[in-house]
Amino acid sequence: AYADYKEMMNLLEKLVETVLLSLFKETTISYQGTKIDFKLPWRKMSMLEALEKVAKLRVSLDQSREELSSIAQEYDLKVKSEFGTGKIIAELFERLVEPNLVQPTIITAYPKEITPLARSCEDCPEFVERFEFIVAGREIANAFSELTDPVEQRERFEAQAALRSQGDEEAQFLDEDYLRALEYGLPPTGGMGIGIDRLVMLLTDMPSIRDVIFFPHLKAER
Repeated sequence: AYADYKEMMNLLEKLVETVLLSLFKETTISYQGTKIDFKLPWRKMSMLEALEKVAKLRVSLDQSREELSSIAQEYDLKVKSEFGTGKIIAELFERLVEPNLVQPTIITAYPKEITPLARSCEDCPEFVERFEFIVAGREIANAFSELTDPVEQRERFEAQAALRSQGDEEAQFLDEDYLRALEYGLPPTGGMGIGIDRLVMLLTDMPSIRDVIFFPHLKAER
């Protein structure tokens, strides 16, 4: 409570640094033969900046859906009918940028279309206060400033429900219980999820999540 995504970012950096120093007395590890340096501060870029710097592709939400669809098809990306411009840009990022982020990188400013529970950026309302922490081409953590306005949240849920009715299986349901809770009141809040198993993979130099995950039914019987 009374935090935002920037405070979640600071928490994550301190947490990972503390773990590394406790385990290895340094912030550099070797993962599958590649040296990864977690020394703070980590590289930070918005999603659009990452597309331009890593993939040499300049796109924006000002472009038409048809134009972005054409660009996506050049990279063999299938654009579904329910995809808006924000979703197309996110798909381009996942295909062209994410696998190439080896060193610790924080990606910020995700399109509002794909993050219906996050607060909008004050300077650019079509993007939200969200970040993902990516290492070795994998998402390790996801965080954002929670949207606390019940009126705007309902509008977002309704837009998501419309997308779901068009076939988008990743779109959110309209959650009346959640909206009622927001109407009672929620303080400014930052939320974060960390993929502990993926972090353990990195720290133990394991190639597969099956090598570190606890649940027995995901391991070979013998």
